Amino acid sequence: MLSAPVLHAEWIKIRTLRSLLGALAAMALVTAGFAALAPSMADGESSDPLFAVFFGISFGQVAAVAFGSAAVSSDFRGGALWLTWAAVPGRRRWFAAKVTAIALPALAVGLLTGLVTLLVGEVALGASGPAWAEGLRGAVGCGLQLTLMALLAAGLTAVLRSGTATLAVLIPFLLIVSFVIGDLSGGVADFLPDRAGQVALHSTWNGSLGPWSGLAVTALWTAAALFAGAWALDRRDA
Repeated sequence: MLSAPVLHAEWIKIRTLRSLLGALAAMALVTAGFAALAPSMADGESSDPLFAVFFGISFGQVAAVAFGSAAVSSDFRGGALWLTWAAVPGRRRWFAAKVTAIALPALAVGLLTGLVTLLVGEVALGASGPAWAEGLRGAVGCGLQLTLMALLAAGLTAVLRSGTATLAVLIPFLLIVSFVIGDLSGGVADFLPDRAGQVALHSTWNGSLGPWSGLAVTALWTAAALFAGAWALDRRDA
């Protein structure tokens, strides 16, 4: 279903749009930048040194959302989608290529971001930093979470057909709603897409989800958004 020429064409779009490259750079800089502030977030024995290092993902995932939404919404501008579908009649084939072209750079930058964030945080915290084993788990979790949030935004954008609408829905949710109910555990808050995935960035957790089951919940949210996006593309005109 996925062909190399279609994937190559979508990759060209990704790497030639400055706004997308800027979003990837912001994802890395914001997440890693907050790691330098880890000492101010680690407050005594009750602190979580791992999340103190990876606290910046709360803002880095906003850049990931911007990347995923802009990558899809660019095809809805100026009738570009008509030309794309004329060249690639299979809509699902095009969407699979688009999703892959988003996932690969997001994962590569996400994993690099996780590693750099861990190194910066370890230097900042010194002996108080997290153990390397859980730190590497956090770095991988960081990369996966950023990738899943970018793909979640891509799927929602395919449904709404607007990057602006997607950002209007997801950014307030990430920055306001999730923060308001984020301290709740053992309930609905544990299963929100951003909170579930971030369990992997904690040394300990009190809710019903663990590091990998939390990422699995976020992956289910992402899969649902992508399925809805593919369904919407199949049933609507460009």
